Formats: sequence, structure tokens, C-alpha cells
Amino acid sequence: MPKAYWIAHVTVTDPEPYKLYAEGATQAFREHGARVLARGGRIEALEGESHPRNVVIEFDSMEAALACYNSDAYQAAKRHREGAGIANIMILEGAPG
Repeated sequence: MPKAYWIAHVTVTDPEPYKLYAEGATQAFREHGARVLARGGRIEALEGESHPRNVVIEFDSMEAALACYNSDAYQAAKRHREGAGIANIMILEGAPG
């Protein structure tokens, strides 16, 4: 079964509630066996729009990634992010094998 990757491009506009989001989201990721592959750090935007914060999180499967997103823990955390930033979040299924 292919891995899945949660990819987020974020611009934080209100750091205090965003911190609460990050704390709650981290707990949800742990509960679903996620591994953070990249977070923050240097970015080189080559084409298109860029956001200052970019995150890549690996899950064992698309189902696990979606279960995390739809979990009560993540949805509670997400409420802190709404209004605290601009986010584009997607889940990408990895290549088989």
C-alpha cells in the first residue's frame, strides 16, 4: 500500500492561536502514526506563489492521512488555525512500490 503525504503551505497571520493549532495538530499526528519529513526551514520558490511555512508529513496510507484529518483531535485543533492564517492543505498518495 503506498504511503501518503500531507502537504501544507501556510502563511501565519496571528501567531498566538496558530500555536494552539500546532499543539493540537501535533497530538493528532502522533495518534495516527505520522512522521514529519519537513517543516519550516529554507525554501526556494521556483515557480508560482510561495508561503513562508511549508510542511510535509508522511502517513502509512491515504486512509490513515484522511482519518487523521477527519479525527476529532485534528478538527478541534483546526478551529484554532481558522482566522490565524492562510493555508493550502492537500494529501498526496505516494507512488506504488
